[in-house]
Amino acid sequence: MNSISLNGGQKLAIKYFSVAVALFVAQILFGLLSGIQYLAPGFLHGVLDFNITRTVHINAMVVWLLYGFIGSVYWLLEEESQTEISGLWLGNAAFWVLTSAVAVVVVVFLLVQTGPGDDFTRWFVNEGREYIEAPRWADIGIVVCLSIFLYNVAATFNKGRWSGIAGVLTLDLVALAGIYLAGMFYTTNISVDQYWWWWVIHLWVEATWEVLVGCIMAWGLMKTLKVDRKIVTTWLYIEVALMFGSGILGLGHHYFWIGTPEYWLSIGGFFSALEPVPLVAMVVHAVYDSGVRHMKSSNNPAFAWLIAHAFGNFFGAGVWGFMHTLPQINLYTHGTQWSASHGHLAFFGAYATIVIAMFYIAAQYARGKQQLGDDLPDRGWKWKWALGLLNLGVVGMTVALLISGYEQSFIERAQEGSTWYGYFAAQVHPWFIQGMEWRMVFGSVTAIGIVLLVWDLFTIGKQKAIKVKAGIVQT
Repeated sequence: MNSISLNGGQKLAIKYFSVAVALFVAQILFGLLSGIQYLAPGFLHGVLDFNITRTVHINAMVVWLLYGFIGSVYWLLEEESQTEISGLWLGNAAFWVLTSAVAVVVVVFLLVQTGPGDDFTRWFVNEGREYIEAPRWADIGIVVCLSIFLYNVAATFNKGRWSGIAGVLTLDLVALAGIYLAGMFYTTNISVDQYWWWWVIHLWVEATWEVLVGCIMAWGLMKTLKVDRKIVTTWLYIEVALMFGSGILGLGHHYFWIGTPEYWLSIGGFFSALEPVPLVAMVVHAVYDSGVRHMKSSNNPAFAWLIAHAFGNFFGAGVWGFMHTLPQINLYTHGTQWSASHGHLAFFGAYATIVIAMFYIAAQYARGKQQLGDDLPDRGWKWKWALGLLNLGVVGMTVALLISGYEQSFIERAQEGSTWYGYFAAQVHPWFIQGMEWRMVFGSVTAIGIVLLVWDLFTIGKQKAIKVKAGIVQT
C-alpha cells in the first residue's frame, strides 16, 4: 500500500487492520477444527483438544473485531476532527503492547491449558470465564490500551472539531474501557460472578460495540455515498437512545437461570423485545440513503458490505436474538446450538461486515482514492465472490446450527426434561449430527470466502493504480 498519502492515524489504522485480517483467518481455521472435533472427538486429541480450539476460535473473533473497530476509528479520526491526532506515539506504543500481549496469550492458550485452577493460573494462564478467558494481566493490558485509545480520540476532538459523531464516539469509548472492568474481580458466588460476567459479554459487546458500529456506519455512508451529515447523525442519535434504553434492561434476558430474582424474567423478556428496534433503523437508514443517491457509490465493495451489515445486524442480532430470548422460549433453547446459531449470524452480521467495509475504504484510499467500481481490470469478481461466499457460508452455518438446536430443544428439554439421558440422546440423534455435518460444509464455504477476501484486499485496484500513475488511465 502507498502509505505516503496516508495521515498518521490512517497509517496506524493499517497496522490494526493487518492484525485483524490475520486473526480473522485464525478464527475461521480454529472454527473448522472445532467443527471437525464435534463430529470426530478423537481428532487431534492430546495435541489440540476441543477446549483449546474453541477458546482460540471465540477469542480470535472478539480480538480481531476489536482491532477492526480501533483501526476504523483511527482511520476516520483526523478527517473527522480536521486536525492531527494528539499523542499518536502513545497510540502506536499501545498497538505494539496490545499485539505482543495477544501473541503471548495465544501461545499460552495453545500450550498451557491443563492443571489446577488457582490464583496463579487466573493471573497468568486462563481466567476461566467463557468467552473472556484471557488471564488477568492481559485484562489489565486491554483496559490500559483502551484508555490510551480513549485519550487519543477525546484529546484530538477537543483540539479540533467536535461533531455529533465525535460526541457519541467519545462517550461510547468511556464505556468501552470502563465496562470491561466488570469482569476483572473474583467472587466465589457463581450467581454474582455470572451477573458481572454478563456485563462484559452483553454491555461491552452488545451495547458499546453496537454504538461504535453506528458511528462507523454513519461515517462510512458519508464516504461511500456522500450522504448528508444531518441524516446520519439523526439516525445515530435515535439508535443510541434506543440501544441504551432497551439494551441495558434487555441485559436481563441473560439473568433468567443464574439465580437472580424472578422479576428479571419480565424485565429481560420485555426489553429484549425492543432491542431490534434500533437495528431496524439501521436497515431503513441504509436502504433510504442508497435509494436517494441512486447507489452512486465511489466504492462498490465497501457499499455492498455496508448494506450486508444493515441487514445482517437486523436479522442476526435482532430477529435471531429475539427468537429465543423470551423466558418461555429460552427455557428450552438456552445452552443449545440455537444460541450458537444466533451467535454466528449476529457477530458476522452486526460486526464483521462493517469492519470488512472499512477494510475496503482503507484499500481505496491507500491506492490513490480511485473509484472501485465495475471498471476494475478484473471487474471486481473476487470481492463479489468473497461477499457471496462469506454470507452464504455464515447463513448456511446459522440454519444448520438452528436445526441441531431445535432438535436439542425438543428432545433434551421438552421430551426428557433436561436430564443427562436427554442430553446424550440429543447428541446422537441423526438431526443433530446432520446439522453439525452441514455446519462443516458451510464452514468450508466460509473458508473459501475468506481466502478470496484476503486475496482481493491485497490486490484490488493495484493494477489500476499503476496505470493511473503511468498516465494510461485517469480516474
